Amino acid sequence: MSDRTKITVRPAIGSDAVAIATMMRASLNAFDWMPVLHTPEEDLLFIRDIVLPRQQVTVAEAGEEIVGFIAVNGDWVEQLYLDPAWTGQGLGSRLLMKMTAALPVVKLHCFQANTGARRFYERHGFRAEAFGDGNTNEEGLPDILYVRRR
Repeated sequence: MSDRTKITVRPAIGSDAVAIATMMRASLNAFDWMPVLHTPEEDLLFIRDIVLPRQQVTVAEAGEEIVGFIAVNGDWVEQLYLDPAWTGQGLGSRLLMKMTAALPVVKLHCFQANTGARRFYERHGFRAEAFGDGNTNEEGLPDILYVRRR
């Protein structure tokens, strides 16, 4: 694809909600261990009514298609999702660095089962500080609190 070299990173706008929610669901569906707890309509409401108005959201576009996004709230990375076809190409690194480079401390939660994401965050200087049993997330899956300090 010629678009693979033409990635635009920009702040999200309200009209991106459908594309972000659709891409997020495609990303989640790529994990066989991830329970499906929400309908596409609920995904859209979450992005439109919670994520976009309350968090700093940046999208990555290939042409006109949103292929990744990151949402940051203070020093927390709340969301970081890529279209499954776009993983392993530096896009997640670009989004993460753009949104967190100036922060002295960055925190996030990652599911223990998400070994690819764990390797990604550890390569970016995040260290596991706490392991949870899943009782604090709606998926009920064991997670990890990662923290990066500069």
